[in-house]
Amino acid sequence: MRWQAKTARRTARRLAALCAGLLGVGVAAAQDASPPRQALDDAWWTGPMLANSAETLPTGHMLIEPYVYDVTSKGSDAFGSRAYVLYGLTDRLTVGLIPIIGYNRVSNGPNSSGIGLGDQIVQAQYRLTRFHEGSWLPTLAVQLQETLPTGRYDNLARASDGMGGGAWATTLGLNAQSYFWMPNGRLLRVRLNLTRTFSGDADVTGASVYGTAPGFRGTARPGDAFYIGTSFEYSLTRRWVLALDLFRSHGAATRVDGTTDPVDALPTPVHLRAGSSDAWGYAPAVEYSFNSSLGVLLGARVIVGGHNATRSLTPAIAINYVH
Repeated sequence: MRWQAKTARRTARRLAALCAGLLGVGVAAAQDASPPRQALDDAWWTGPMLANSAETLPTGHMLIEPYVYDVTSKGSDAFGSRAYVLYGLTDRLTVGLIPIIGYNRVSNGPNSSGIGLGDQIVQAQYRLTRFHEGSWLPTLAVQLQETLPTGRYDNLARASDGMGGGAWATTLGLNAQSYFWMPNGRLLRVRLNLTRTFSGDADVTGASVYGTAPGFRGTARPGDAFYIGTSFEYSLTRRWVLALDLFRSHGAATRVDGTTDPVDALPTPVHLRAGSSDAWGYAPAVEYSFNSSLGVLLGARVIVGGHNATRSLTPAIAINYVH
């Protein structure tokens, strides 16, 4: 009996060792079967169509990214170009310009008399933190933009020549960016933008983008605005990326006050008010990078609805170059 018990114990130990060995082989096989993680520097990005990066450029480096687009809505096409020209002043601070030009084509009146300047933008972005693999902390940056009222907005012989707002505007923003690995090991880059815009007043004379008529003199007070947007970029291969933006914007009411001087009559008080507006939509895009410095983006912004918002489709193409 003692011999049988000893044999049983020996057999049990061998079975336990065999099971442990098989389990270890199974775990190792499962680990070997899991796809490897894509390295951060293995993915090339141009950026999605709308969401701004939270990153800053290295000192002395530049980014140039011109967009060409057509804002198509019922009865009109607003062709335009917006270019981001950014420079790394320090590793944490990037400054730059966003020159904008446009041309309007309308179905119920004359088109723009020519290509005109829109309101130009200057900006600065300061990076607070940077994402590191294995950390939950995203890249965070604060952004300051100033809109310069350089576009025509009043004394318009053609309504389609209006391409600006006539008011200085300051935009404060918070940008966030992080990376996630999908079950197949590919990278997903996620961005979040939050901005608040504070507008000044605009002196208005004659026919204007604010709906005033010839002979008008007064002041327009554009409402402040809020914007939230997020983007998702999936690294399909090193060169190819699928992108999607989701966004919502809100604009407070705009007021216009002044007088109209009709011929041979006393000035007539004018008080106009455009109610607050809300808009939301999405922007799918495809990114392709020729190398780590040069890429192209093709996408479309779609405003699908809202309150006092015009539905529109905006196809766009952009070239992204970093030096």
